[in-house]
Amino acid sequence: MPVPPRRRRWFTVCALTASAALVAIPASGASGRPPSPFGARVLGHLAKEREQSVGAVSPHEAGDDRGGNEADEIAEGADQYAEARTSPGVVAPGAYGAAWKNLTTLRSAGGSWRNITDLPYNSDDPRYRDIDSNSSGGSGDVTGRMAAIAADDDGYVYAGSAGGGVWRSRSGGGHWQPISDRLPAQSTGALALDGTGRLWLGTGEATTNSDAHLGSGVYVLDHPHQGTFSPRRRVGGDELESTTIHELRFAGGTVWAATSKGVWSHSTRQLNGPWKLEFAPNPGYLPGGSQADDPAAPYKNIANDIAVDPKDPSKVVLAVGWRSGDDYNGFYTRVRGTWTRISSGLGDLPADADDVGSVTFARSADGSRYYAIDQSPKQLSTNPDSGLEGIYVSKSGSPSGPWTKIADYKGLAADNSALTTAGYMPGVQAWYNQFLAVDPADPQHVYAGLEEVYETKDGGTTWSTVGPYWNFPFSCWKIDPAEQTGDCHQTTHSDQHGVAIGSYHGRSYVYVGNDGGVYKRPVNGTQDASGHATDWTSLNDGTIDTLQYYSVGIGKDLEHGGVSVTGGLQDNGQSVLRGNDTVMGSDFGGDGGDTLTDPANGCDIAQEYVYLAVQVTQNCAVNDGSWSTDPTKATSYSVAPPDNATSEARFIAPLSTDLKNGNTWIAGGRHIWVQTHGYAIRSGAEWTSVHDLGVGRTATAVAASGGKIYAAWCGPCNNQGFARGIAVGNADGTGWHDINLPVDGTVPNRYLSGFAVDPHNADHVYLTVSGFSRAWTEGPGAGVGHVFESTDGGTTWKDISANLPDVPTDSALLTADGGLAVATDLGVVYRAPGGTAWQRIGTLPAVAVLQLKASPDGSTLYAATHGRGIYTVKVHDLR
Repeated sequence: MPVPPRRRRWFTVCALTASAALVAIPASGASGRPPSPFGARVLGHLAKEREQSVGAVSPHEAGDDRGGNEADEIAEGADQYAEARTSPGVVAPGAYGAAWKNLTTLRSAGGSWRNITDLPYNSDDPRYRDIDSNSSGGSGDVTGRMAAIAADDDGYVYAGSAGGGVWRSRSGGGHWQPISDRLPAQSTGALALDGTGRLWLGTGEATTNSDAHLGSGVYVLDHPHQGTFSPRRRVGGDELESTTIHELRFAGGTVWAATSKGVWSHSTRQLNGPWKLEFAPNPGYLPGGSQADDPAAPYKNIANDIAVDPKDPSKVVLAVGWRSGDDYNGFYTRVRGTWTRISSGLGDLPADADDVGSVTFARSADGSRYYAIDQSPKQLSTNPDSGLEGIYVSKSGSPSGPWTKIADYKGLAADNSALTTAGYMPGVQAWYNQFLAVDPADPQHVYAGLEEVYETKDGGTTWSTVGPYWNFPFSCWKIDPAEQTGDCHQTTHSDQHGVAIGSYHGRSYVYVGNDGGVYKRPVNGTQDASGHATDWTSLNDGTIDTLQYYSVGIGKDLEHGGVSVTGGLQDNGQSVLRGNDTVMGSDFGGDGGDTLTDPANGCDIAQEYVYLAVQVTQNCAVNDGSWSTDPTKATSYSVAPPDNATSEARFIAPLSTDLKNGNTWIAGGRHIWVQTHGYAIRSGAEWTSVHDLGVGRTATAVAASGGKIYAAWCGPCNNQGFARGIAVGNADGTGWHDINLPVDGTVPNRYLSGFAVDPHNADHVYLTVSGFSRAWTEGPGAGVGHVFESTDGGTTWKDISANLPDVPTDSALLTADGGLAVATDLGVVYRAPGGTAWQRIGTLPAVAVLQLKASPDGSTLYAATHGRGIYTVKVHDLR
């Protein structure tokens, strides 16, 4: 029978622009996702997302010969995560390190955090096969993004997460333990075991995406089977602080680091002493250089990988360059002591700067072959299908080549890929998704990761898509609700980042890390007739919680007792944890943004996808898939405000309910939208625009009480012309006006991130401000302070930051005891009722907390962390 259309929530990556040393080398362009295999597009904005991914240019390129025609395609989310922490200027290195030191010296507010999401999260949970979920796609149990993987032959596996630190398994995967919680940075760029068995960690995620933080350098764990990383075992000095580290490579007693500040080297024998800068194509843009404060600086010295000739360690090839293109992009080697760009002789591997972007190398264990993946800046900007230039092999074993192309995106798509639709084919996000690994026992056996996982056993002559993007396009997937997973085997989550090959109990396994966590299969595993692997195992068993929440919602669980907890996640939809659950499910797919939950009924939920693509359910989106034969049985509804259709909202846009009336909702894009039907809303037409912030402006935070609305905005929202403000008015559309916030006034000219309104007095409101103060930020009006208070409806403000460390603040919440809790990029702080000093709540690792909510009775504080799941603390324990 014909397959009915459906509204799949496509996985997306939030890929943003920024220009300061706080968030990993910022990217521009939000990725799209493949159109539905059932013929529908998602909520009308997929085409816009595709535009943004092909229009990936850095801000300094807008208007120049390479990127001027793409300026309007820079991602809507460009102000979302990276620039919220950097605008209005360039932030000096070391800001986070200083903030972490100050935070750890604060007096304790008491209380102990409890992780409530440290249990399996089943993305295929059969309870939630509603029209907007991705359940039955085949990813199984998932956790947050994994940036790097290492494994040995003793069954030890090490997983480095994007924002939740490094984890160790002693049993070939599973039963994980965190081993980097003492470090001031929990963002992973590289993990590598050296020849002596030591584990090296390069902090600072280097996938050039939105929500990646810079790191604090390189650390060594001497005995990785036991113990944890220590700040005292940092390699070198401060040279690699506030960088991203893409790869660590070893040769002849030297470790090489490919970073966002060029290529560096250090002795592997003596860990003290400074790192040596080997090569920076534009040294004037490095810290301390004459152009260090230029907004283009973060894009000017990007190094991707290092390849060392196995026959002669003195022969080294560097892959250097910004993924969206720059004059310095290319491959470099030393000629008579000077690093020189290779202009010819590489064979099929391009030498032209326009064709060399993000690159990954891999060498066979016997030194007979080198492999490489190359992403093309030219293709990124001109080819709507893919940015992949190709996969290559050097059969001489030398990184100098000659290289032969062994795969392109069309060939990979033809090998039973799930990505065969124009506009989204293999390598469409090759700037974000890359890994390569060669089987130590066979130099022709290679695993390659892009959006999917590919395998060749003959050196690239033939390929199999062993880890397809998902199972939806394939005949094995059944539409029948009774057997919706059909005959398909489990696949991996999409978007591949890390890979390692190791052994457990004498059998070799390949371990892959992606946006859904860690997966493994036997190196010489089995495949079905389509070439899809039949033996992937998810290692995301709940003992590893690196879930990257943007939001959290809590409501009473009327069916099971207790509460139902939901939250929006990077590339893992929305999780739902019912009162009696031992496994979390996913009731909405794609990226989960902001969340509204009825305190009186936790199954009344509104969840944002991206750009204000709001869905609502009144039964937790419980559905066995019966909507597929009877559309009236769908249990979630698209209710996006009109700014979604015009893309006039942030990637993760603000949603809120009125404190006095939970049926009144406020959504912020260019316009401030209000609807009064609560969770009974069924159409986007039910929203009313009560205020137009103006062309080029977009809301960054909204809050309301008793019909009075506060809306913070930015526009423009980037470092080339940052502006911010606050508008105040009423839910009925009356009384709207802009608050006068001069650039040099009390409230800094930085990103306004959140409000907390006094439930007893709507004119009494608190404001949180992101970014860093002028001691670190070279920008107009950066000012000082992070928390401000107004008692006259926002007309005037007082800085109440006091002893609060200089760290980006993300949201605030007035607690039931009359205190004020504030979420920051490094944890949560608290000001007791009647007090002025800030205290630290608990001892979370250095992880960003993006949102705080209270339980329905106000007794418990919930913290949505972007890398370590959801935590709770009892309010009565705070003092």
